[in-house]
Amino acid sequence: VQPVESGGGLVQAGGSLRLSCRVSGAITSVFNSKIMGWYRQAPGKQRELLGTITRLSSTNYADFVKGRFTISRDNARKSVYLQMNSLKPEDTAVYYCNTDMQEFSWGPGTQVTVSS
Repeated sequence: VQPVESGGGLVQAGGSLRLSCRVSGAITSVFNSKIMGWYRQAPGKQRELLGTITRLSSTNYADFVKGRFTISRDNARKSVYLQMNSLKPEDTAVYYCNTDMQEFSWGPGTQVTVSS
């Protein structure tokens, strides 16, 4: 199962983007059973977890995105979303989704570039 991320792009600092992740290869019941997460990897850095969302849309966030990023999901569409506001240059990275236990294959990611 490989998620497919989309929605990235170039944005100025202070701007917003909404990323999408579709896990079409998963059976709906399997997707619905998973805690999903958004991750990112900046050049030369390790991949880091930004936040997670349960089947019932309970969320948790890393401190460095709390208050700026919001994760949501649509179980019927087997999709997860990341709304990013007040973007900073340090948010520049490739963004991925996966389960909280990284059970799926990694998708291609979507590049987010924030200019100062």
